[in-house]
Amino acid sequence: MGKAARRVIVLGSTGSIGTNAIEVIQHLAATTPVQCEVIALAAGSNAALLEQQARVLGVRHLAVADPRGASMLESAGSVRSGPTAAMQLLDDVARPGDLLIAAMVGFAGLETVLRGIELGCDVALANKETLVAAGELVTGLAKSKGVQIFPIDSEHSALAQCIRAGRLTEIDRVVITASGGPFRTWTPERTHNATVTEALRHPTWRMGRKVTIDSATLMNKALEIIEAHWLFDLPSQRIEAIVHPQSIVHGFVEYCDGSVVAQLSPPDMKLPIQMAITWPDRFPGVAKRLDWTLMKSLEFEQIDHARFPAVHFARSVIQRGGTSGAILNAANEAAVHAFLEGHIAFGTIGSLVGEALDHFPDHPLETLADAQDADAKARHFIAQRTRGLPLETR
Repeated sequence: MGKAARRVIVLGSTGSIGTNAIEVIQHLAATTPVQCEVIALAAGSNAALLEQQARVLGVRHLAVADPRGASMLESAGSVRSGPTAAMQLLDDVARPGDLLIAAMVGFAGLETVLRGIELGCDVALANKETLVAAGELVTGLAKSKGVQIFPIDSEHSALAQCIRAGRLTEIDRVVITASGGPFRTWTPERTHNATVTEALRHPTWRMGRKVTIDSATLMNKALEIIEAHWLFDLPSQRIEAIVHPQSIVHGFVEYCDGSVVAQLSPPDMKLPIQMAITWPDRFPGVAKRLDWTLMKSLEFEQIDHARFPAVHFARSVIQRGGTSGAILNAANEAAVHAFLEGHIAFGTIGSLVGEALDHFPDHPLETLADAQDADAKARHFIAQRTRGLPLETR
């Protein structure tokens, strides 16, 4: 008898990571011994795509956060709707040994990841806010439950692959790369006044709106440094970020003997998704391949911390600990939302996040409620700072 298919739950199935994950799962099933049974899907509001996914995959357990989409899904199977739908879904269907693909965007994904771990699920984690806001809680619970966290971020997947070349005790430092975003060569004045359309025009990756703005401010690198701290148990001084416009090298590890091991691949999320699903094994994949005949050079440059202060915020959060990560994450989410809605200038996002970090004292992070309280306070702070001010003064 063949090995039983691994049960998989996809949270955020209609987003970029979710749709790519489903494509990878289908590819693996058709071409490799890796068999995954998708048993449940959850989405925010795209009920039409969720219904299509459920029909193609034969999934009967569904959740949609927007109640208006529930009627469209009634014929598809057992449907939960509303803000707690994903949590209800996990409580109903998750069991120890399942793989939870956590692709929900933002702080909202934290509670579901914690619940999945509590229920004994391994986690393929694409939601970087989970570890930023509550890394201490998430990694502590995972250890106590004996479950694994597999990173889906291309940078952390790269580091995980490179770390297999040696031992953690032999590492001098790890380095993650940043494309530099669309404003890498712009003047500070032009960058400050960039439009939403300009900020969403990423040079190499196609991502959701919030993640794309984070890439433009380099806040995504700050979040990833904090993630790396929790994933690999490394202090901030051993985690670096560097600009690499081609987005071919996703991360590298420098060992104590001077050796550097790097992971290279085209900018395609299907590869880190497949690595998270099949870890530690490799199989023929559906991701793009490098064409060495076209690759003439690889460029690297230091981050301009004066223009992009986010990395400094990350180091502060790691050193301070407690609820500072939740403050950083919430302030950034709120400031990005304000920019996308046209309420503040692009250049104000980073300064608002810095103000929030300076405003709130450090508090211990002992429960989910601590993270939720810090999150709410930071969002309120950003709302107060942006309410009713003329755009040019913000």
